[in-house]
Amino acid sequence: MRDETPEQPAPLRSGYTTGSCATATSLAAARLLLLGETSERAEIVLPKGRRVTMSLSFCRRVSGPDDEAEAGVIKDAGDDPDVTHGALVFARVRLAAEAGVRFHAADGVGTVTRAGLALAIGEPAINPVPRKMMTEHLETLAANSGFGGGFDVSIGVENGAALALKTMNPRLGIVGGLSILGTTGIVRPFSCSAYIASIHQGIDVARANGYRHIAACTGNQSEDAMRAHYGLPDIALIEMGDFAGAVLKHLRRAHVEKLSLCGGFGKLSKLAAGHMDLHSRNSSIDLPMLAVWAADAGASAALQAAIRAANTSQEALALARAEGIALGDIVCARARGVALDVLPPGIVVETFAIDRQGRIVGSAA
Repeated sequence: MRDETPEQPAPLRSGYTTGSCATATSLAAARLLLLGETSERAEIVLPKGRRVTMSLSFCRRVSGPDDEAEAGVIKDAGDDPDVTHGALVFARVRLAAEAGVRFHAADGVGTVTRAGLALAIGEPAINPVPRKMMTEHLETLAANSGFGGGFDVSIGVENGAALALKTMNPRLGIVGGLSILGTTGIVRPFSCSAYIASIHQGIDVARANGYRHIAACTGNQSEDAMRAHYGLPDIALIEMGDFAGAVLKHLRRAHVEKLSLCGGFGKLSKLAAGHMDLHSRNSSIDLPMLAVWAADAGASAALQAAIRAANTSQEALALARAEGIALGDIVCARARGVALDVLPPGIVVETFAIDRQGRIVGSAA
């Protein structure tokens, strides 16, 4: 378990991606094979040219019929709430007569089983940028040491299969473990880039596998509502969390025929007000605005005042429903309008709002 964050605010630490960890460990293992150097640290160059040094947990030869070496590092994700923070990432390297670098999945790294990702079906889930990083470092090492052959590189993550169940990998068709990720080599705390990338991947995988109706949902209850309402399979359910904008902007180029947006009433009210990030640190529920919308539908002055004074959006919704004002439908209609303003023509859009029990309390189509 990670330590609690301190009460006093402090600068957040950046960390390293699994791609950086894989690069450092594969380089250290290859150096042991080619130069006989057992290392405690490995220096690598990140995609934007920054040099970093990572401490290794081990660097050793592997006993067996083939001349192999392995190295490992404990991933430090800095202050980002990354599922792989503290995990052991390791590389096992074997020299080959054939030039080039070939990648394999060791324990804890998944295999691609569905179309729509940047990798072909059957490939280990080691993304293009980490592959490029490892290839460049290993080929430079080979050239500097006069080695004319190549490398077989297996990347693994200890306990990765269990950790992967906490990610979207199973839904994306990545089975057996985690993905080796990273575009810059650095994990920036709370940048949310990895989450947004997984949203884009989810949409791409659904489309590549023939699904033209997807449901983007803010959480488990909204997913359950769409699963029950439409019978959609998991592959067509996109876990967007608070990132409605990430879904809508990606669909400008990754077209589907129909989009169902589903979320809690409060979060849908934020989208209705024009917010694309629905997290509380970036947008707030606007109770006075809800009162104005209710007034447009005929709410009494007393109801408007009660909505403005409500403790929560759910209380405002209940007050409106008691007076026969369909505030859920009103919010959904406005949220749908915001979505349509972002999306290209031709996509059928509908919105659903749910209460805290997961019941649909509003919709618009």
